[in-house]
Amino acid sequence: MFNRRKFLKTSVFSAGLFAVDKNKLADIIPSPKIKTANFPIVISTWDFGIAANADAWKILSKGGRALDAVEQGVWVPEADEKNQSVGYGGLPDRDGHVTLDACIMDELGNCGAVLALEHIKHPISVARKVMEKTPHVMLAGDGALQFALEQGFKKENLLTPASEKAWKEWLKTAKYSPTINIENKLYEKASPQKLPGNQYNHDTIGMLAIDDKGNISGACTTSGMAYKLHGRIGDSPIIGAGLFIDNEIGGATSTGVGEEVVRNVGSFLVVELMRQGFTPEAACKEAVMRIIKKKPETAKNIQVGFLAINKKGEYGAYAIQQGFSFAVCNAEKQDLLIKGKSYY
Repeated sequence: MFNRRKFLKTSVFSAGLFAVDKNKLADIIPSPKIKTANFPIVISTWDFGIAANADAWKILSKGGRALDAVEQGVWVPEADEKNQSVGYGGLPDRDGHVTLDACIMDELGNCGAVLALEHIKHPISVARKVMEKTPHVMLAGDGALQFALEQGFKKENLLTPASEKAWKEWLKTAKYSPTINIENKLYEKASPQKLPGNQYNHDTIGMLAIDDKGNISGACTTSGMAYKLHGRIGDSPIIGAGLFIDNEIGGATSTGVGEEVVRNVGSFLVVELMRQGFTPEAACKEAVMRIIKKKPETAKNIQVGFLAINKKGEYGAYAIQQGFSFAVCNAEKQDLLIKGKSYY
């Protein structure tokens, strides 16, 4: 029974609590902590995300910051000359220029991006320098290159023999038009499996990480659509389109045809849907459906996929076409590859 004596004792104790110096109150009543059972964790787009996640995990597993992890992680595909859609060895634009786009965002809302950057192997690191060393968010073209060189980055030729050969083959017959996934047309006769929407249709790496403190950061980097108009920019370096982080809610990134992601401010949309209570997968699906509803005929022939993670470490993805996959790395398993759900 909760009698009068117990009530008085409880009241005295309560009064004593409020009499304690406010600076010592935290020692008596600890602040609520974020559930960290799922942390640290890193997720990224496509199967080459497995190798990228492994490098990010080297930082996260030692208590490192999520921002450092995502930068380190996406270095892997940026430097892989066999990957013709991200960084070094990427397929060029119609004029033979390999132009790179990248952005990065931390848990504090700080962000940086480079657009149409040439001759620098790791655009993600230049984007981070833009974030940390300038008052700006974006630098483009020659200005981005000038800044990179001033920061000590090495100027390199990013057009590998393999990508140059593919470009020259395309030049024989192609009349440029902004055709979706035109780079895949190269493989229609020789390799029918390499068509839009399947496992070979890699065009971007987006990475999201949560460190052991529960802080979220993200990175997105690409060489963009093959044989594009010189100067074309997709969603990858656009904060809110290719990547968005809100440390209170979660983060999202995208892959596929950037024009449609930009038109719908895709990654920001996914995060805002999670704010409203959507799960990561449901938020990604709703963002995909916005694209399909606006342009149903266009959507039949393009690929767009979203990947998201919330503050609890729950993740999910959804794409227009089949074939989109994403990699997950945490303390339990470092090489998990998950087939993303899709509309078609």
